Amino acid sequence: MPSVFKRKLVTFVLAGLCLDAFALCAKPVYLTFDTGHMGIAPLIADVLKRQQVKVTFFAANEPTQVGDGTLGEHWASWWRARAEEGHAFASHTFDHVYWQADHAPEAWKMRPSAGPNKGVSTIWTAKQYCAEIQRANTRLQEITGKKPLSLFRAPGGKTSPSLLAAAKQCGFGHVGWADAGFLGDELSSEKFPNAQLLQNALRKIKAGDILMAHLGIWSRKDPWAPAVLEPLIEGLKSKGLCFATLQEHPQFTAWTH
Repeated sequence: MPSVFKRKLVTFVLAGLCLDAFALCAKPVYLTFDTGHMGIAPLIADVLKRQQVKVTFFAANEPTQVGDGTLGEHWASWWRARAEEGHAFASHTFDHVYWQADHAPEAWKMRPSAGPNKGVSTIWTAKQYCAEIQRANTRLQEITGKKPLSLFRAPGGKTSPSLLAAAKQCGFGHVGWADAGFLGDELSSEKFPNAQLLQNALRKIKAGDILMAHLGIWSRKDPWAPAVLEPLIEGLKSKGLCFATLQEHPQFTAWTH
């Protein structure tokens, strides 16, 4: 068989496989994880690999149970492995900075929950906030060698229209989550046990929803993952849903392609 014909045949077959994969994912949901104490991060990675699910990680440099922060050297190999598996990454602001209030047309009251200024409220400019978003992306790319998406998630989802406009001006789109996509891993274990969280999620989640959980929540006594994560993935698959990263979300095409 001529080599040119072989190459064309391989290209045709690969294209067909890609189209088949796309057709199979007609009802996607978008599972995302924000950083946390990382105590359950290896277990989450195991589930995702076993279930062949790709997700989007929003990363900040938060304190961890072990190591020097979520984006420190201790966890660098964990992030590299996720990049090799095909997951997507985006910023959660480097020092996990909360918006508190608008201060002026282009200034905001902000409070980091990590880093050297943890717990201190100050007034930030648009330039400062954009640099803070970029810091996390710069570190992610440094660790993984993979360019993060031009997306971010504000800690707690707390924003204002003027803050989002400022982020958009410097090239970042904001990502929240669906009401049904709030998976509840930061709620009280006593009031919201894992079985209840799983049942609620399976009942309410629908195609197109962005789902949100964390890589470990300090206050939750009964860890959400992997106890809820794997049966949730299996349950959603059984309903005909599939999983994609935010790179494939139609709302964010302008930011990811």
